[in-house]
Amino acid sequence: QVQLVESGGGLVQPGGSLRLSCVASVSITSVNFMGWYRQAPGKERELVANMHKSGVRNFGGSVKGRFAIFRDNVKNTVDLQMNNLNADDTALYYCSAGVGSKPDYWGQGTQVTVSS
Repeated sequence: QVQLVESGGGLVQPGGSLRLSCVASVSITSVNFMGWYRQAPGKERELVANMHKSGVRNFGGSVKGRFAIFRDNVKNTVDLQMNNLNADDTALYYCSAGVGSKPDYWGQGTQVTVSS
């Protein structure tokens, strides 16, 4: 069983930046995909970004060029750096881990609100 704990959410103004962090309860060295998803009210959960253990990164279309994902297999963390945030980025952000591209484990979520 893998436990994932997120931190770093909060309220940020449009155009601002925020960094989310997720720490896993086990070594992630052999975990194929570590990533982040988000779910806004009334919408389906969607991929924000994930990173394969090989170093390959995937991003959701709306965040390309604005978000970056970092994985540290020593600290067992995966971070999401979010820049140039806008109201459409407001959502509950979930850390994820999985063997395949579909996550097997989820964190509890951390709220990100973009508002002036």
